[in-house]
Amino acid sequence: MRDALDATPYDALLLLSFGGPEGPDDVVPFLENVTRGRGIPKERLKEVGQHYFLFGGVSPINDQNRALLDGLRKDFADHGLDLPVYWGNRNWAPYLTDTLREMVADGRRRILVLATSAYASYSGCRQYRENLADSLAALGAEGLALPKVDKLRHYFNHEGFLEPMIAGVLRSLADLPEDVRDGAHIAFSTHSIPLASADTSGPVEGHGDGGAYVKQHLDVARLIADAVRERTGVDHPWQLVYQSRSGAPHIPWLEPDICDHLAERHAAGAPAVVMAPIGFVSDHMEVLYDLDTEAAAKADELGLPVRRSATVGADPRFAAAIRDLVLERAAVERGQAVTPCALGALGASHTLCPVGCCPARVPRPAAAGADSPYA
Repeated sequence: MRDALDATPYDALLLLSFGGPEGPDDVVPFLENVTRGRGIPKERLKEVGQHYFLFGGVSPINDQNRALLDGLRKDFADHGLDLPVYWGNRNWAPYLTDTLREMVADGRRRILVLATSAYASYSGCRQYRENLADSLAALGAEGLALPKVDKLRHYFNHEGFLEPMIAGVLRSLADLPEDVRDGAHIAFSTHSIPLASADTSGPVEGHGDGGAYVKQHLDVARLIADAVRERTGVDHPWQLVYQSRSGAPHIPWLEPDICDHLAERHAAGAPAVVMAPIGFVSDHMEVLYDLDTEAAAKADELGLPVRRSATVGADPRFAAAIRDLVLERAAVERGQAVTPCALGALGASHTLCPVGCCPARVPRPAAAGADSPYA
């Protein structure tokens, strides 16, 4: 048991997330952080921030990360895994650089990173690696001894990530009126990204036609749909759809949009739709506004019964999956053979992001990969 729960050589886990405002006065400064370098006027940011102002200027993501932190710490303690867990954000307090500085002061020298994004993409993986490189450079400029930082592999097809989503879809179907339940369609939703970013997601050999981003989401959707059929005896039609598009309208992004999809399903005679946000770890603003507010309003306008299934959040099964991924990566680092948990057709993702994986728009150093300047 002691060997099985050995995290050596790692001495800490870092939960790395996006961050979000925690009050009205935080909204514009937060959006300035998110859009830094793009020259977007403050007045435009105030318009963009209306989604946050509808909810008191508070994003739910920070409280959800606190809940996940508590869940990870409890799971580790309950199973005898002695590994402290820290939290840092890309765009709001606690900031990543500050957290890494704290970890160095605490004597942490080998750090594993859990990003709150399960899939391969520039914004969901490499950008976090770039943030890590920026923070390490800042600490190096302060004369601090830099820790070695590794990132956990993509966990989209880990059983502990999938099972809470399967359960959420089953609960949503059960909550529909009985006369529309068996005919309900499932809309598996994720964040839309530019086609160019999708096509270059994942390792170089897999680039093109949506890249790893689309392939991984489709595999998850199939796994959930198959599990729902096996557990209910009903084969629900399903489709992968997208939400939360932003940016210039002339740049092509992944489609169809969830609201367009609801209109199309209604026109085609679907009696109900379950919206399953498989692309999101927690119920943060994109889920709260784009699905629970905007898409729900569209469904109401159409007279189409909809339900929105839960994200994974701090589900104990997800915390257990992270523990499994930590122990898996630690064993790999020690040179031991491991059998990774990975359901579906794609198998386990790479342990180390290869060169050219999810390339940046403008080349920048990225830590925790084969091209890291911080080996």
